[in-house]
Amino acid sequence: MIVIAHDIRSLHNVGAIFRSADVFDAEKIYLTGITGTPPRKEIAKVALGSEHRIPWQHEDSVFGVIEQLKREGYAVYAIETGEDAKDIRCVKKAEKIVLIVGNEVEGLSREVLEACDKKLVIEMPGRKQSLNVSVATGIALFSLAQK
Repeated sequence: MIVIAHDIRSLHNVGAIFRSADVFDAEKIYLTGITGTPPRKEIAKVALGSEHRIPWQHEDSVFGVIEQLKREGYAVYAIETGEDAKDIRCVKKAEKIVLIVGNEVEGLSREVLEACDKKLVIEMPGRKQSLNVSVATGIALFSLAQK
């Protein structure tokens, strides 16, 4: 799996995404848009060395990354809420998966969502219907790693 972290504001969230990506053996992380990059003490504090083990690359444009990965045969899944989002547990086994997560407040833009193959949602049976982006990334990586 590959993770795209797009427009993530918090460096602590970036560090947590690195750590979850390391736990679930992600191939690479793309940090796109305004997402901060290592080396930063805020990332290192949470990543606990994962930022040195997981290959990463920064790109300004998320669209170029999505297009490139699709050409390489990856299925691109956005983690986002919405009426047309499918339950993440319904994803069939896929060899090459890209998981894209977005900004803590705004999520992913309509244009980014349209560039993805599917929009996936994590079922939340409780009253609160949102998760921190790094927590959602960890849950999604766990779920997809089981396929």
